[in-house]
Amino acid sequence: MPGGFLCYNYGMDLSKNVEELKGIGPKTAEILKKAGIKTLRDFFYNLPRDYENFAMPSSISQIQPGKVVIKGLISDLKSRRARKRNLSITEGVVRDNTGAVRVVWFNQSYRLRQFAPDREYYFTGVYELKNGRFQLTTPSAALASDVDFSGGFSPIYVAHGGLKSNDFKRLMNNSRDKFAEIPDLLPSAKKGERREALFDAHFPESAASVKKSREYLAYEELFELILAASLNRRENEKLKANPVAFKVEKIREFVGALPFKLTNAQRRAAWDIFQDMEKCTPMNRLLQGDVGSGKTMVAALAAYEAILAGGQVALLAPTAILASQHYENIGPLLGKFGVKTALLTGSTKRKPALKKQIESGEINLVIGTHALLTDDTEFSNLNLVVIDEQHRFGVEQRQKLVLKSPSGLAPHFLAMTATPIPRSLQLTVFGDLDVSILDELPAGRQPVKTQIITEIDAKEKLYPAMRQILQLKPDAKKHGEKARGQQIYWICKAIDETNSLLSNAGGSGSGETAKVGFSGGSEITSVKKRTRRLQEVFPEYKIEFLHGKMKPAEKDAVMERFSSGEIDILVSTTVVEVGVDVPNATLMVIENAESYGLAQLHQLRGRVGRGASAAYCYLLTSGDLQPSRRLKELEKSADGFYLAEVDLKMRGPGEIYGSLQHGALDLRIASLSDTKLIAKARKDAKDFLNSGEDMLQYKELMVGISKYQQLTTLN
Repeated sequence: MPGGFLCYNYGMDLSKNVEELKGIGPKTAEILKKAGIKTLRDFFYNLPRDYENFAMPSSISQIQPGKVVIKGLISDLKSRRARKRNLSITEGVVRDNTGAVRVVWFNQSYRLRQFAPDREYYFTGVYELKNGRFQLTTPSAALASDVDFSGGFSPIYVAHGGLKSNDFKRLMNNSRDKFAEIPDLLPSAKKGERREALFDAHFPESAASVKKSREYLAYEELFELILAASLNRRENEKLKANPVAFKVEKIREFVGALPFKLTNAQRRAAWDIFQDMEKCTPMNRLLQGDVGSGKTMVAALAAYEAILAGGQVALLAPTAILASQHYENIGPLLGKFGVKTALLTGSTKRKPALKKQIESGEINLVIGTHALLTDDTEFSNLNLVVIDEQHRFGVEQRQKLVLKSPSGLAPHFLAMTATPIPRSLQLTVFGDLDVSILDELPAGRQPVKTQIITEIDAKEKLYPAMRQILQLKPDAKKHGEKARGQQIYWICKAIDETNSLLSNAGGSGSGETAKVGFSGGSEITSVKKRTRRLQEVFPEYKIEFLHGKMKPAEKDAVMERFSSGEIDILVSTTVVEVGVDVPNATLMVIENAESYGLAQLHQLRGRVGRGASAAYCYLLTSGDLQPSRRLKELEKSADGFYLAEVDLKMRGPGEIYGSLQHGALDLRIASLSDTKLIAKARKDAKDFLNSGEDMLQYKELMVGISKYQQLTTLN
């Protein structure tokens, strides 16, 4: 592990194209580039996803349940279609001189053509009991004669295009002599430490050498990431902002006029913000809290404080629906105290006149969507920028708004997110930010009761629960009137029968055919078909659908009808993940729940339970498989911060951070749950910053830092 700042090693230029390497011609280079491997740096950091230890395969007669490696001949290969589910099953028998074992692959029919009957292969997979008999499930396979690495310890690479794992092994082997030219990266590295770590990652001799290699490379990533965030903080501290004096009596008067009591968490967050805004450097704070925790009201307090000081405030929301909701909630509260609020979205009428009022300073608070970012939207004295669901905006979009402040000054900046961020991410990715956490729900709110239901049981268990939610109130029957019942969200993956899993429909998938009904299979039911099916089951209720391919005006109209109670059941893709509050919606059904990430499921569940009534979420699973750990965790906990920590350990930072529009975090090795390594990297990055070293001399380090600075900055 590095220690002490030493001489820096300059070697090959890793920014050169992959064509520089032996064996990579134009065709191979094109495949690599499509996989994001464009430069020599990308190539050498295309690390194995796993390793197989072929040194000591088990005899088939001695294998025990769990992950195993065996060596033998394969025969009796055949393929069939599953009766209940839309998948192919390929089976065979592997034999050695001690016995035989059944092997099974799912949706890998190419295995029929892969093997020669008279050649030995290594098989690595899980040996388990399935349907009353033991089998080796979905094993990887390697021709025994190809396993020529020292000690039999072999890397496995992710396949890209036509390039399989063995192709990457060959390309790496062709480039073995180039590893000696890889320059050092960390200023504290021992000479050649980086190239040794990369070499051992690609050409391992043992599990111990892999562990040591990956620990160094993980440290390297964390050091870059933390240093980038620290530099962002330093850059922010050089900026100047108009200080905002704390008007305690005015704020007390405003809080006293609210129709509800602030939670202690809201009070703490507001106090953090007031203290930040009193400084001459711009506030750079992240306000995080579960859906419904009251972030908007904290933002309103911050806005009022900035306006009292003579400044203007811009609140940027990702959708017109959400912007309208903020306008309807905040506008009347602040209006009582003389604050002029305006809504600016793409559909706003008389935009030129409104923009003149904003430019003149007549409007104090502007709440809007991307329309706030246009060049002709100018402010007189922008002093505070609030961005809701900040991860839905790219760096350039956020900076456009920040740069609308007076010349030479930066506005105070408050970002809000309903995705709880684990502590380790706060120390790394968001290390340049001050963070306030809303960990309490307002009085009267109840946790959403969550239950996993298989599609087979849905008709008996789910439909009666839905009817109970939708039913007429008892007193309404006496008068022959329909009282307003409670409402339901039903979430689907697909939009229609021909475009099953669209990205804007809320997830990734493999293009299954949409299918109506509960088949117990893995097929995806579309929004449109599910709407028709539910209308058959509940003919007396109004049911409509919503999806991301609809025009903005159409989406707004549907949400308006749902919000006003005209729609009883709204069948939707995840476009409602961030949307208008509908307190009367108390039940959510998430179909094919296994196909969503934990954070997204929690976010969707947060659409219900917005009022004082009890709320419910049903997670529909397909097939007869046991529910995954993430569904079980969601079923037992409503704590978003706990679930975020679980999610980080299970999936890495991608679910929380990787979907940001301005780029993926792209950590190749480091785990953001490795608190010990994070602590060491933080200390070393701090020491390096305080050493007075000229960072520009470390060319390789600056490449990584520049990338991470762009990815981690909020303003």
